[in-house]
Amino acid sequence: MKKPKIEVLAPAGNMDKLKMAIRYGADAVYCAGKTFGLRAGSSNFTREELQEAVEFVHSFGKKIYVTCNIIPHNKDLEGFEEYIQYLDGIGVDAVLIADLGLFYLAKPLIKHMEIHISTQANITNWATAAFWKQLGADRVVMAREVSIDDIRTLKDTVDIDVEAFVHGAMCISYSGRCLLSNYFTGTRDANRGQCAQACRWKYALVEMTRPGEYYPIEEDEMGTYIFNSKDLCLLAHIPDLVKAGVDSLKIEGRMKSVHYAATVTKVYREAVDAYLEEGDDYRVRPEWIQELEKISHRPYTEGFSVAKADATAQNYGKSSNTQTHDFIGLVTGYNETEGYAYLEQRNNFKVGDVVEFMQPHGTIVAHTITKMTDEDGEPIDVAKHAQMKVHLYIDTPLETYSMMRRECKTKEEAIVAVDGSESMGCSGCSH
Repeated sequence: MKKPKIEVLAPAGNMDKLKMAIRYGADAVYCAGKTFGLRAGSSNFTREELQEAVEFVHSFGKKIYVTCNIIPHNKDLEGFEEYIQYLDGIGVDAVLIADLGLFYLAKPLIKHMEIHISTQANITNWATAAFWKQLGADRVVMAREVSIDDIRTLKDTVDIDVEAFVHGAMCISYSGRCLLSNYFTGTRDANRGQCAQACRWKYALVEMTRPGEYYPIEEDEMGTYIFNSKDLCLLAHIPDLVKAGVDSLKIEGRMKSVHYAATVTKVYREAVDAYLEEGDDYRVRPEWIQELEKISHRPYTEGFSVAKADATAQNYGKSSNTQTHDFIGLVTGYNETEGYAYLEQRNNFKVGDVVEFMQPHGTIVAHTITKMTDEDGEPIDVAKHAQMKVHLYIDTPLETYSMMRRECKTKEEAIVAVDGSESMGCSGCSH
């Protein structure tokens, strides 16, 4: 029997993340230009960068999708038609749209691209999917509130490509249709790319006749993060998703780090390949879970995949993320004659540090740093300058673009604040 083709779709918030996701096994990436996408906080891509991205992705035989999934007001429509023609002309494989008006404007102009309907369109049933197909859509991205059984029913009823989220941050509002940010800030509309992540803020209960008296929902004098969802992880349900007919497994996280993009992509690449090889003998490997603990994340949940999400899907204690390892260096080559790796520093490291290397294709390589030199060959004990070029001596040849990591030394170092360098973001705004 012919094995199904299952797409691993990775987030790409900038060029570095895009290239790393492709190198670590993504079949496709999704990103945004400077306008019309729901991740205004991400660095995103200029038009020139989008063209470079298309050329890079296609050189690997992979695909690139561009998000145009804002819920626009009249003034937001300006320039959209010209932008769609530009994306079509440079070879983008698909555009993601949530709004009927943008679909109406885009469809007659597109000659080559597919149109994928964003999760922002709240597709939860087969009739909605049939409607979009009738209009000419090529793929629908399921709302996170849909179970695997509902996806199976949809695929049995409608012949259309289905994309489903399998990993990453979850949104308190229905498929990202959130008003909290706009309400609390007055200016930052989550549905137009400006989410302030109000669902991650700390809340307490106030009784109307007792102003100033704050009652925590949980037993914590600091309040509780009652809107703060755990992160989705569906590694265990890859067989169920494939059998239900899902064509693309989507990873959330365009606002997250290069380390996140590479690690999660590699884990799901290995998991999908394992399932296609093993079938019903597929099992989640402990090492996959260990890898997912190393990146910045909240506790994991299966969300709505097999049942309605209950209270355990919320993270009441804090809104910060945890991780067990730091990304501290990138391998740019290996000198087999001299036995050292060419390394670019990403965080301070020194002789005596115990590190490990995650390779794009190979296994994890553990190593204790015993000898380093600068790029001129002068011995050094510490690499502490930003993106410093280092020769790190190691007997094991390492793949280019391997990522050097070090275990966080203290509990405090393992906590990454929401407004830090690995901001998680509102999942519903990242598609």
